[in-house]
Amino acid sequence: QALDYEAIPLDDRDTFAMINRGETIGVFQLESPAQRALQTRFRASEFEDVVASMALIRPGPIKGNMVDPYVARRLGQEEVRYLHPWLEPILKKTYGVVLFQEQVIEIGRVIAGFSPAEADQLRRVMTHSRSQRMMEELGRTFVERSVQRGIDPSLAEEIFQCMLGYASYGFCEAHAAAFATTSYKSAYLVRHHPAQYYTAILNHQPMGFYPPRIISNEARRRGITMLPPDVGRSQADFTVEGGSIRVGLKQVRGLSAASLESILASRQQVAYSSPLDFVVRTTVPQDSLESLVRCGALDSLCSHRRFLLSQLFDYLEQRQVEASGAGLLFAEPPAPAGLDFSDAQKRSWEYELLGLYVGEHPMAAWRGVLREKGFKSSRDLPDCAAGMTVWAAGLLLHPHRPPTRSGRITVFFSLEDEFGMIDATMFEDVYMRCGGHIFGPRKDPLLACGKVNRRGEGVSLIVQQVMPCPFSSRPD
Repeated sequence: QALDYEAIPLDDRDTFAMINRGETIGVFQLESPAQRALQTRFRASEFEDVVASMALIRPGPIKGNMVDPYVARRLGQEEVRYLHPWLEPILKKTYGVVLFQEQVIEIGRVIAGFSPAEADQLRRVMTHSRSQRMMEELGRTFVERSVQRGIDPSLAEEIFQCMLGYASYGFCEAHAAAFATTSYKSAYLVRHHPAQYYTAILNHQPMGFYPPRIISNEARRRGITMLPPDVGRSQADFTVEGGSIRVGLKQVRGLSAASLESILASRQQVAYSSPLDFVVRTTVPQDSLESLVRCGALDSLCSHRRFLLSQLFDYLEQRQVEASGAGLLFAEPPAPAGLDFSDAQKRSWEYELLGLYVGEHPMAAWRGVLREKGFKSSRDLPDCAAGMTVWAAGLLLHPHRPPTRSGRITVFFSLEDEFGMIDATMFEDVYMRCGGHIFGPRKDPLLACGKVNRRGEGVSLIVQQVMPCPFSSRPD
């Protein structure tokens, strides 16, 4: 049955429960670490809550220190206050916090007596110009006009400062609602049709906050099997195959459009019967054939990849002979029982050529030794008490240093393991000691020690130490 996107209900309890757990990787606008952290304490229960969260995680509200007061007031943990009674009708739906551009217009009109045109000019200067000189001029005008309407000068200045804190890149409410519609419906699809949704996301890369390896790992975490590329079964794009996701041949790095067309067109006539049959009947060049073998796309014809690589020259020679009409050059030998490439080597090629892990995630190979040494996985962390000091390990993801109100260095990053991700925060004192380990390419796991931080349903790590993996060798 075809899905009617427009008929997706905006009150699905399962979708809101998933959002509140922060399980929104791959969901439009709700997948960033900041949004996932917000959702775990926001307790969204209706569509308007998603609209508000779109506007909250923006530079303006963050810089203006509006996120925490909004959440606390929404949850009844802090009293809702209005600087002046005239502000209550304007800010009631946002708990006294200036959140939308429309509210800036209304405050200018009601408090300072601006005309609609003047109030909109106030919004324009605040949200587009951000010139210090123009802001100061606006502030003087706002205070003067407010005083004329009987507002105390210090209160008028305080109101303007609240608006000023919002001024950097705030949303208009209509914009937030449009984003929220797509965000909520994306979350609904993840909750109820994950294989189809993640397949579509993988087919439209690059997009969103995370690379294909994270999207595929999230699909796997939800119980969806990732199937390898297969010259006998894969289409050009990722496809849903019996509830699993089959990697498309377009994902193989370096495979040209001509080679892809050759594979699909020849297969449509009759299925490939052997590696030699595949090589002879297609026009795939040697370097692409090697890539197909290395990433496992010929495993259904012969799973011994070392043997296949050793045979490619003979197969290509046979292709030339048959193209000349000379007939069969040699009989295809069976694969030997000898040693194939290690699982670690296959995983390495898989990621190099596909940009994701089809089979076992590399952290699974480390899990035995990590568990012996007391390391926690992303699956273990929710069971740890707040403030508990733990060691964790994972592949480094998205380290970034956003500007902060204090001006001090704060670094956010994630550690990816086979069960999901651990979001981590590193403050300046730790950064000065260990920051060199988290910037630049890193293939081996990163180890981190920190205190468990719990906010709402969210769990993260406040890092005290990070270091590269000290173990002597990569496990096979």
